[in-house]
Amino acid sequence: MKTLRQLLCVASVSLPLFASPHLQAETALSIGLIPSEDSQSMIESSQLVLDQLQSQLGMPVKPFVATDYNGVIEALRSKKLDVAYLGPFSYVLANQIADAEAFAVAVTKKTGKSAYRSLIVARADSGIHSLADLNGHTFAFVDPSSTSGHLFPKAGIEQAGYAPDKLFSRVIFSGSHDASILAVINRKVDAAAVADRILNSAISSGQVKQDDLKIVWSSNDIPESPMVWRKDLDPALKQKLVTALANVKNVPWGDQGMLDGFQPTTDNAYNVVRDTAKVLDLDLSKMK
Repeated sequence: MKTLRQLLCVASVSLPLFASPHLQAETALSIGLIPSEDSQSMIESSQLVLDQLQSQLGMPVKPFVATDYNGVIEALRSKKLDVAYLGPFSYVLANQIADAEAFAVAVTKKTGKSAYRSLIVARADSGIHSLADLNGHTFAFVDPSSTSGHLFPKAGIEQAGYAPDKLFSRVIFSGSHDASILAVINRKVDAAAVADRILNSAISSGQVKQDDLKIVWSSNDIPESPMVWRKDLDPALKQKLVTALANVKNVPWGDQGMLDGFQPTTDNAYNVVRDTAKVLDLDLSKMK
């Protein structure tokens, strides 16, 4: 059995926020953000949410974006972060190795849903119409720990009867959904796996034209990316966080769109992610 330790070659992360985790938790809330965009863009697109959260909590909120998904997980594990916004698969990993627990998911005004989908997209003029047509082409995944940018599309390819490791002539990890979309548009790769809401955001912003791309494959619903906390976080602070996030409304949050608060979630909501990992013969039990 392959283990996820192969996916989790975690670089050491230095977060010079405060002298100790205990002091940090008392004086400010440190929050990690997955790098679905470049670091500066991720912080900028989250700023209004962070400002509202800071106002609701009555304490400073310090954001941090690692260079990859696993950097945020490692920062949680080493207690340099209190809270993080993670993808579903990176949350499952964080639950295993960083004692993290999902507690809330964003609800958007546009969809009223707390779920999204993974897509495989290609240029409209590529001649690629199905998974079979991907044979021998180049492909971009996002990150080994990305749910919609790696785990679900790779499992979907396998469930359709194709060997993901043999289907493509070349595979890259782009580092972000935006980068994968642009790699397809700019003919750096022939197809890529991306989150539907990030593709929709890129189209809405004019970054790409809808007619330039076609959807080759779509997953079933994936539980939305959760907000997670370290289980050892102060219980009083946990309760304040739940209340504060529920009241974060009427502000845009990157590809999520206009927020209508955060609703509670639990670890069990992500069992579908664990089941999908099993399709790829990934043994989550060996992560600790």
